[in-house]
Amino acid sequence: MQVLRDILKDVKILHTIGSLDVSVQAITFDSREVREGVVFVAMRGVQTDGHTFIEKAVQANAIAVICEALPEVQSQSITYVVVENSAEALGKMASAFYGHPSKKLKLVGVTGTNGKTTSVTLLHKLFRELGYNVGLLSTVQNQINEDVIPATHTTPDAVKLNELLAQMVKAGCTFCFMEVSSHAMVQHRVSGLAFAGGIFTNITHDHLDYHGTFDEYIKAKKSFFDGLPKKSFALINADDKRGPVMVQNTKASVHYFALRKAVEFKARIIDNTIEGLHLDVNDTEIWCKLIGAFNAYNLLGAYAAAVLLGEDPTETLTVLSSLDSAVGRFDYVVSKDQVTGIVDYAHTPDALENVLHTIQEIRNPNQKIITLVGCGGNRDAAKRPVMADIACRLSDKVILTSDNPRFEEPQAILEDMQKGVRPIDYKKTLTVQDRKEAIKTACMLAQSGDIILVAGKGHETYQEIKGVKYPFNDKEILAEMFQL
Repeated sequence: MQVLRDILKDVKILHTIGSLDVSVQAITFDSREVREGVVFVAMRGVQTDGHTFIEKAVQANAIAVICEALPEVQSQSITYVVVENSAEALGKMASAFYGHPSKKLKLVGVTGTNGKTTSVTLLHKLFRELGYNVGLLSTVQNQINEDVIPATHTTPDAVKLNELLAQMVKAGCTFCFMEVSSHAMVQHRVSGLAFAGGIFTNITHDHLDYHGTFDEYIKAKKSFFDGLPKKSFALINADDKRGPVMVQNTKASVHYFALRKAVEFKARIIDNTIEGLHLDVNDTEIWCKLIGAFNAYNLLGAYAAAVLLGEDPTETLTVLSSLDSAVGRFDYVVSKDQVTGIVDYAHTPDALENVLHTIQEIRNPNQKIITLVGCGGNRDAAKRPVMADIACRLSDKVILTSDNPRFEEPQAILEDMQKGVRPIDYKKTLTVQDRKEAIKTACMLAQSGDIILVAGKGHETYQEIKGVKYPFNDKEILAEMFQL
């Protein structure tokens, strides 16, 4: 149990009412979790304003309320603390409450539009193979060594995040690799964390439904590097034109990796096949199981990060050559008729284009590409016609289908996508709203040797419709259709 005064040590306080010398049993920003001895942090969110639940928290016997504006009526029995930014305060409070766990291990954050999950997964597997106790915080799952903890967000909320880090420290972890989303930066979920390093993969249009403009999205990613301490490293993809922008104001030591430029960490693709990648990494040749140029970047970034963390370059490359990718990232099955079905999380224009370019590179001239693609509901609508156009340009046959429609009508989403189909591509494009039927249709259209890409959902094991998550697994359905 801790004292409120100590938990607030790093928080900028504007005003207090009541004693700060009270014992705290827990911290929450959800009024439904308030009980005696719990501090309630009232945060202003996109959907709701936590300030409207202060009275509910008081009635539930909260020990204290942290807020940006005092309620009109205050209880004499609890402490009120007014702060500049409740979300930022929550992160710093959670870190202090759990004993600053991020300072007790080497925490490395990965941010960018694509490649975050694969990068942190590779790093987690790499450092486990190198003999360390390691934590993982990713879109697919959270892990403490080999123990899996289901993930609900790319970056957990500040309280859960620090709780997980504290569990990692308790389990003896010396490293943790985590995805840092743009949402997490804007919402201050990583406030109060001490990072040993940060990695920038790339940036393309995504999440404009949340950030409003591409500039705001870039600013959110950049803010991660702005906050890195002097003793940490910032590892940047030099082939992305916005890479240097990310580190304009960073205090961290800046390092670069690239495939197309002569920088500190350099790789060249010697061969790229369905079996894997043959790479030259800093003048050392290795064979890796991962496929595609985009994975060459992920592998190179993981290698560079390991070297910056003090690992031996040769041993690092040896281990990397044996590793598989993350679930739902270029994950494939082959039918009895030699049709290859690829499941990939590609849900942005850039990611879809990368995957299809990779398939183009590894296929032989007789193999046709059949792409099944949809777009999520209640998300950036501007990318819908763009993704349909990319699928048509780089595929022999395209099936537009439903992804996670959420609270939107699936047909409305498909109509948005159809706007990106050029007249010349009408004949090779089908629209099948039901995703399982769409996968079945793709399998029926495929002939021996053809390649089916099922894009958009990757590792997800559900389809979200009208607020309900129904069981749905692209890879399992593909295997079922292939009769494997």
